[in-house]
Amino acid sequence: MTALPFTLLIWIISTLAGFLGALTGLGGGVVVVPVLTLALGVDIKYAIGASLVSVIATSSGAAAAYVKEGYSNIRIGMLLEIATTIGAVAGAYLAAFTSTHVIAIVFGLVLVQAAYQSLTDAKPEGEAILESDRLGKLLRLGGDYPLEGRRQKYGVRNVPAGFGMMFGAGALSGLLGIGSGAVKVIAMDRAMKIPFKVSTTTSNFMIGVTAAASAGVYLSRGYIDPRVAMPVMLGVLGGAFLGTRVLVKARVRTLKVVFGCVIFVLAVEMIVNGLLGKV
Repeated sequence: MTALPFTLLIWIISTLAGFLGALTGLGGGVVVVPVLTLALGVDIKYAIGASLVSVIATSSGAAAAYVKEGYSNIRIGMLLEIATTIGAVAGAYLAAFTSTHVIAIVFGLVLVQAAYQSLTDAKPEGEAILESDRLGKLLRLGGDYPLEGRRQKYGVRNVPAGFGMMFGAGALSGLLGIGSGAVKVIAMDRAMKIPFKVSTTTSNFMIGVTAAASAGVYLSRGYIDPRVAMPVMLGVLGGAFLGTRVLVKARVRTLKVVFGCVIFVLAVEMIVNGLLGKV
């Protein structure tokens, strides 16, 4: 395959990845890395480097639109980013002493359960906790977001549980070299009882910080190739902006089905790679 068709193919795939990343809060790497490595034969280290650049693009592109629309909760994002950053440092340190194969399998099984819950959740759209618990009120984490032409208020609960899950998300990211957007969305939606649209948009706001730190390491080691990273970044950025337009109008139930399907594919990938010793 010559350079031009290869670049166009990467751009098309990355646009789809950015679209899914903006809708689900996972970042584009969920799609980009396996497609680049398995379908196009790109070395996995260069695929991860391009993926990290794409995650930064997704976070920058989608998060700006979501903040403007009033969906993202920046106060929650800044608080929970502390946990993911500390967890990522701890995970990177433990990587030398822990079998990542077993962790990948366990992580995949957890994601299977999360996908099942997302696909079977029947909570009506618009249902939100109006009162935060004691710690949520103390930290003033509650907020509101646009819903059917009005501002729907919501509260935040179980902050310690969400903070702990974010630490785990960061640790998994450091151990396995993966994005932790899946765990972030699950922590906010399931543990902290934050509305799903707020969870996905706040996750998009958060993932760029961790990815930026990791991308610096990959750049210093020469694993970010502009010939791959540039079409990936441009495609993901365009797809992310398209995803923001769809998310604003989409029903929460539809978003959860998309999220559940993507999470299930990611879970199968993690389990298979763990069993084959590829992580």
